Amino acid sequence: MKKVYAMLGMAMKAGKVVSGEFSTEKSVKGGQAQLVIVSEDASDNTKKMFSNMCKFYKVPRCFCGTKEELGCAVGKAMRASLAITEEGFAKAIMEKLEQAGKEIDSAAD
Repeated sequence: MKKVYAMLGMAMKAGKVVSGEFSTEKSVKGGQAQLVIVSEDASDNTKKMFSNMCKFYKVPRCFCGTKEELGCAVGKAMRASLAITEEGFAKAIMEKLEQAGKEIDSAAD
């Protein structure tokens, strides 16, 4: 998981991460999001909302880490959701997530 958080940090520095519920939702609906990561300790309501939204807009989604870990990875306070807005970073992070045994709901089906 350390590699996932390191990649998130790099993507953040490159300006390719939006964080927080409102910004993540906006990037999914606006078509910029390439990958959405929702914390495992997010509320059931938040998880359901992003699962449905990502399925509808065909954006890959993964439940990973805690709010604190996600926030720390991008240098912010606690974050329940993040969106990666650049395809290269999204693919690299998805690879690392799969290596860490995390299930990614690709929503492409």
